Amino acid sequence: MAWDRNQMAARAARELEDGMYVNLGIGIPTLVSNYIPDGVDVTLQSENGMLGMGPFPTEDAIDPDLINAGKQTITELDRTSYFDSATSFAMIRGGKIAMAILGAMEVAENGDLANWMIPGKLIKGMGGAMDLVAGVRRVVVVMDHTNKAGESKVLKECTLPLTGKGVVDRIITNFGVLDVVEGGLKIVELADGVTEDQLRAATEATIVN
Repeated sequence: MAWDRNQMAARAARELEDGMYVNLGIGIPTLVSNYIPDGVDVTLQSENGMLGMGPFPTEDAIDPDLINAGKQTITELDRTSYFDSATSFAMIRGGKIAMAILGAMEVAENGDLANWMIPGKLIKGMGGAMDLVAGVRRVVVVMDHTNKAGESKVLKECTLPLTGKGVVDRIITNFGVLDVVEGGLKIVELADGVTEDQLRAATEATIVN
């Protein structure tokens, strides 16, 4: 057994602290908004100009004018504010966002991140990921531990074009939680039903004790 997408998002939501301003990336990270712990008040920011995103809407509450950076419909809160992209990126580049929870294609043991393109495939653009990893105070990556062929995505060195060098602090996968530390990665937590041997076997990166 390993965590599914919703369980990974719920685990990532435990990274949130009361009062934080947080950016959620496209993919699994968008699900985090559904699992914010009781008693924790965070403000979610979206690059397309929204501060104060609510959870995903129910079928009868969908507003096509309310979308996140991934073009998904979302809800607003009583304190939500709207602004242009220049102001949004000023927040990010100015260090006003405490944490970004992002998806990834590959992460290296030194915290390098690759999450914006695969050469030869259709590229819609890099989005705000490069600004986020350079501007926020903490970067948490949420992704599957291996690709569809069963090959590790947690590597000694990234093979895809980098989004940022040495920017990742914590990696949450369907196998568990790892921190980027001196010399490699440290196991913080194992997913339910996953053994340490299984996680190590699925990880190309160096795991330190």
